[in-house]
Amino acid sequence: MSDRRYRQPLPLGGEDGLPFSKGLMARALIAAGFSADRAYELALAVEADLKASDRQSISFERLDELAHDALGDEAGPGAMRRLRLYREIYELDLPIILLVGGATGTGKSTVATDVAYRLGITRVTSTDFVRQTMRAFFSREFMPAIHHSSFEAGRARADEDADGSEAVIGGFLEQTRDVLVGVQAAIDRALEEGWSMVLEGVHLVPGMLPKKIQGALVVQCVLGIDDAEAHASHFWIRDTDSEGVRPYEKYLDSFDDIRLVQTYILERARKQQVPVIENGNIEEAIGEVMELVLTAAEPLAVRQ
Repeated sequence: MSDRRYRQPLPLGGEDGLPFSKGLMARALIAAGFSADRAYELALAVEADLKASDRQSISFERLDELAHDALGDEAGPGAMRRLRLYREIYELDLPIILLVGGATGTGKSTVATDVAYRLGITRVTSTDFVRQTMRAFFSREFMPAIHHSSFEAGRARADEDADGSEAVIGGFLEQTRDVLVGVQAAIDRALEEGWSMVLEGVHLVPGMLPKKIQGALVVQCVLGIDDAEAHASHFWIRDTDSEGVRPYEKYLDSFDDIRLVQTYILERARKQQVPVIENGNIEEAIGEVMELVLTAAEPLAVRQ
């Protein structure tokens, strides 16, 4: 069963054309992957076209022509393809499960939340939330790994003689296996109810989910930040946004371990052929994730 009734309304019209609202159209274009400048440029072109012809709505065919005129023969067709797929996603009789992985501080929550908004998906959760919930049920003695940060679990439990990098990755993997039990339960519930869901978190390691997810359009990707200085700067933002709840110093002290975990996750992603998205620019990263979802939906939209 599709979860379309649970999604935010799509700001596009029905078969008779698109009821025009410059703001709503620009929003839909941005959601479909247009840059803000291009979206408003095309929305203004539509507004002028409707005024000139004294019409209240525009067909996709006419919008296609205006896109070619406003964006050029090179960018226009690609932009309209994304917009058509964006509309088609809402007609798919399948829930969407989007999995956004990556090391601590790579912008997963920001990207996941923005993409969910663009897709009209109201259920967004993190593996850290799952881990926090599990802590309430499983004691430190019974399941010790979940009671530490992902990058601290290994060193917290390692012997003094243990190799540092092996301890970091070993602890991270132990925690990941524990947390993915709860993640799988969350996914199973979403599939049972027909909900779309966006899941983000460091524990979404390619190849480690317990079983293949069926009955949904599943898209998985991993975010990374190649430049260490740019990566470290994200923790300043986290500190400010959380008003000190997530202090910069904590992450800076463990930064080498965080980078070790990132290297491991990216290597796994490449081996499993899971797309790796460099998050050097947040808008570009969001656009790339949207493109992954639209591309995954394209064969299904054609069949329907």
